[in-house]
Amino acid sequence: MLRTLCRTIALLAVASLTAHAATTNLGTASERSGFRKTGRYDEVITLCHEFEKTWPQQVRCINFGTTPEGRPMLALVASRSGALTATAAHERKLPVLLSQGGIHAGEIDGKDAGLLLLRELLENRVGKGTLEKVVWVFVPVFNIDGHERMGRWNRPNQRGPEEMGWRTTAQNINLNRDYMKADAPEMVAMLKLINEWDPIVYTDLHVTDGAQFEHDVSIQIEPIHAGDAGLRDAGRALQNDLLEKLRKQGSLPLPFYPSFVINDDPTSGFADVVAPPRFSTSYPMLRNRFGMLVETHSWKDYATRVRVTRNTLLDLIELSAERGAGWLDIAQAADTRAAQLGGSSVPLDYKASDKAHMIAFRGYAYTRTPSAISGALMTHYDEKKPQIWNIPLRDDVQPILSVTAPVGGYLVPSAYADDVARKLDAHGVEYQRLSHALPHWATETFRADKHTIEATSFENRTRMTLEGNWKAEPRDVPAGSLFVPIAQSRARLAMGLLEPQAPDSLVAWGWFNGAFEQKEYMEEYVAEQIAREQMAKDANLAAEFNQRLATDPAFAKDPAARLQFFAKRHSSWDERLNLYPVMRTAQRPD
Repeated sequence: MLRTLCRTIALLAVASLTAHAATTNLGTASERSGFRKTGRYDEVITLCHEFEKTWPQQVRCINFGTTPEGRPMLALVASRSGALTATAAHERKLPVLLSQGGIHAGEIDGKDAGLLLLRELLENRVGKGTLEKVVWVFVPVFNIDGHERMGRWNRPNQRGPEEMGWRTTAQNINLNRDYMKADAPEMVAMLKLINEWDPIVYTDLHVTDGAQFEHDVSIQIEPIHAGDAGLRDAGRALQNDLLEKLRKQGSLPLPFYPSFVINDDPTSGFADVVAPPRFSTSYPMLRNRFGMLVETHSWKDYATRVRVTRNTLLDLIELSAERGAGWLDIAQAADTRAAQLGGSSVPLDYKASDKAHMIAFRGYAYTRTPSAISGALMTHYDEKKPQIWNIPLRDDVQPILSVTAPVGGYLVPSAYADDVARKLDAHGVEYQRLSHALPHWATETFRADKHTIEATSFENRTRMTLEGNWKAEPRDVPAGSLFVPIAQSRARLAMGLLEPQAPDSLVAWGWFNGAFEQKEYMEEYVAEQIAREQMAKDANLAAEFNQRLATDPAFAKDPAARLQFFAKRHSSWDERLNLYPVMRTAQRPD
């Protein structure tokens, strides 16, 4: 009965919104079609300017970049405070909310929901008094070129709209894996927008993949499990209150992403996560701000998903009007703490432990039978038969990698300085160029004991993982090198980029692969001769070699390893091989 009532309310709401859209030139193709369709990007361009024309004192239409295919990247800035520039918003200490739709352009609920809600707010039909207290920066479509790659079956596991865009950009980059490496021009533009407006809450609007069940939306926020400890209580309160508001609006929201631990197996349950900062949810956390991931459920119809997304944005704006000033104070305190991280242990990667508790999850009856097509067990759902699944949830999220922050900061040698500086500029991380050399400077260096290069490329990069440790070692630091101080508000972001074992560091994304490639070799017959000479001159070296032969069968069977044993002890050996080309220092160069 409750499900039928909620469905009826939803249909009435859609009918009301559709009727209202017909009376204004600010309605969308989605509304006019009864939420069966979504408009092309030309509609966003038109509406962006029409909103500004209709409400010139409350709205600005801004262009913050250009896509690889030449399309303008537009955002709508809305507030009744008169603060329609970033400078004005910061001077008046107003909380800025940045919400984006279409980072995966097939998941386009956010565009239509945001445009609908913006009109309602400006018409004072909902959220009265909120735009006086906040500034809302709304990007209807982030992945614009992907949005224009429209097709009826671009997302076959999603119910509506009739046509939708493509997941990746025209350069086949998944923007929601690009926040740290910032390869895509679109991401560089977005980071510039973030640096300018410094939103206290960054909201990314998506649609899930996955199983069939009754829940219609999930809300994930960080910091809750990770990031600055002082921000976590506010993040948790925001999540809890959003969930409660959505329940009262007829939704069945979740505080975790509903992806099974074992794909396609409901009995495996769920694990809550802290995504690495390549994702939108966790990237703001490194800036001491809130990141919020909204995922409506792909098997709900488009009208339902747009309504739920619109409700979520409205709820967020209302809560921000109430609490945003307090969030700014908490974030400022977090910035101060970040600048004092030097010498502290800082978690950089997280994972849910094996601890689990059972939850009552609202799914549907299902069967799992061998498939004649794939040969694997396949799950088949019966949406006519709601069923409670009692399944495990692992939500004890713990750090799996912690690193002691350098006391002073990082040094990037001049040979790499320009490339790294461009990345630091994109993220707004502070640094300075050294005008003079630092001979024999006290540093820590990281030499990889082992490096592993992934067999296939991922997101246009060949990723690498390193094993090793930081060790004290004096090095010559050339003039023109970069010093990246740890004493800055974005210290966590600097560590995420420059700590070699961080999951989304520059080296992890293949920026320094050449440092781990041997370029100079010794011919075998020369190495053979040198080895004999070395053993003749050094009895201890000969004993060490013979001991290694006796105790290490793999070494004994590997001719190249045996010759390299001696090559490493020769003056021709490249002492920079496997040396990570970023150093740490305990003291500021100035």
